[in-house]
This record gives sequence, structure tokens and C-alpha cells, in this order.
Amino acid sequence: MTHDNKTALVTGASRGIGAAVARQLAADGFSVVVNYATDKDAAEAVVAEINDAGGKANRCQADVSSMADVVRLFEHAQRTIGLPTVLVNAAGVMQLASIAQSDTELFDRVVNINFRGTFNMVHQAASCMPEGGRIINFSSSVVELKFPGYALYAASKAAVETMSAILSKEMRGRRITVNTVAPGPTATALFLAGKTDEQVRQLASLSPLERLAEPQDIANTVSFLAGPQGGWINGQTLRANGGVI
Repeated sequence: MTHDNKTALVTGASRGIGAAVARQLAADGFSVVVNYATDKDAAEAVVAEINDAGGKANRCQADVSSMADVVRLFEHAQRTIGLPTVLVNAAGVMQLASIAQSDTELFDRVVNINFRGTFNMVHQAASCMPEGGRIINFSSSVVELKFPGYALYAASKAAVETMSAILSKEMRGRRITVNTVAPGPTATALFLAGKTDEQVRQLASLSPLERLAEPQDIANTVSFLAGPQGGWINGQTLRANGGVI
């Protein structure tokens, strides 16, 4: 980043990977807007932790699947810290079911948050982000792993990867990079929900490093992409998965 005003907007930042990213970017010197959908208390805790450590953060509720909410979120960011020079789209949902067991309600929920939500955010960013900015979207390594039961989730993330690569070309002339981070199995509440201890052990053993990722592992990847040494990475999907694939 070459901006003196280092500002970051992180969606889904009240917990898990999003919260780790918000804390890391604040430690890197960014003023951060912590976006959340429903968990106000968790978002307030992340903001308090950042501010208590000497950083600068505030929170803003917004449903990324709503374009009106996204416009309001960007207006909040501009009003409180300035237009984001880094945008991290970490908001997402994962609800597993086979294709036969899925219904249109589940399809709409997964696609509306994971794909439409990312589209809404990058659509807004594409029109107002300062020159030289960074857009970092989130996919998942299950796009390549293709586990049974993950069809809707993986498909929504594959769409994000394709959209991100195309957007990176559409940003020609503005020095805005667009990349996607695709974590493997990561020890978050979202990932661990509904899994037995044996299932978790099996998933941890997929990596040659023989452990699950921690949210901080993924936050470090985002920090690299958002920082000065990540400026030549553009239009890529980084599979931060410890060698699972």
C-alpha cells in the first residue's frame, strides 16, 4: 500500500477468520471498520480489543446480501475512517447438505451471502475505491477438494473466484489488485459446528503439516496481500491450506 491513509473494511469481522483479519490489519496500522450481520456483542468485543491495543476501529451492522445495506456500510466507512483502501470480504455461511437434500431456501441463503454479498461489496468498491487499493475476497479450498455435501457452498465460492479474476482485469489503469484467499480446514466455530472429534481429526490429517489452520494463519495471508510486499499479486486465488491440495 502507498496510501498514507490506511483504511480497511472487513465484512464478517465479528468472529472467526474475519475477526482475526480485522485485528491483524489494525496491528498493521490500518483503521478498520468491523462489519457484522447480527452479533453486535462479538463485534463490539473485536473493536474494543483493537482500540485497547492502540489501534483504531469501529463497528457497523450491515447485511451484505442487501445492496442498500452495503451502500450504507461504505457511507459509514467514509464518514468514520475514510474510503477503504483495503476491502476484505470475509462474510460467509456454510450449511452442508447433499444436492438431493438441498432446497431452494438453502440455495438462496448460501448464494445470497457468499456470492451476491461479495458481488454487492465489490460492485460498490469498484466505483469508489481509491487508486492503488486492494480487494481481497474469500473462497475455500473445498472448491478443489469437492467433498460430498459441500456442493452449494463450493459452487458459491467457485463463483467468487471467477468473478474476482475478471474484476482484477476490469480494474486496469487504477492499480487496484483483486485476489481471493481460499483457506483449507480452519479451526473456527463455523467450520467445527456439527462435526465429531473424529471428523475433525480426519480433516486435520489431510494437511502434511497435520493440523487445522488457525484463523491467524489466514489473517497473515491477508496481511501479506494488503501490505507493500503483496502488490504484485493480482487476479490470483491463494489456497492457504497447509498443503491439503
